[in-house]
Amino acid sequence: MNQTDVLRGSCLCGGIAYRVQGPASHASHCYCTMCQKQHGAASGTYANVARAGYVVERGAELVTEYASSEHGRRGFCKVCGSTLFWRSTEAPDRIAITLGTLEPEYDGPVQRELHTDTKPRWLPVR
Repeated sequence: MNQTDVLRGSCLCGGIAYRVQGPASHASHCYCTMCQKQHGAASGTYANVARAGYVVERGAELVTEYASSEHGRRGFCKVCGSTLFWRSTEAPDRIAITLGTLEPEYDGPVQRELHTDTKPRWLPVR
């Protein structure tokens, strides 16, 4: 991906649509227990983007946030519950978008696995 890339995504019900101008970086699977609870899955999968390039094109009134920790906020659709992003109040210039909400699907590599100490034992072996 390069600086001119535009990423687009939406929630499950289609009420929210967003776009991101610029590259996605540091794609990761996060196995922290908060991501597991938020996603109802083994991990949350995110990529970091510049906050200034993140624009909600439709359904801004449907985006709500949950303060999951002292410094973390999780954004989701209040209609269908789709997780859209994670952001840190300590790094307000960045936002981590959920790769599963992108259209077309993300084609870059996932470079990191975070919080592997809480990675579920039930995950299949690769």
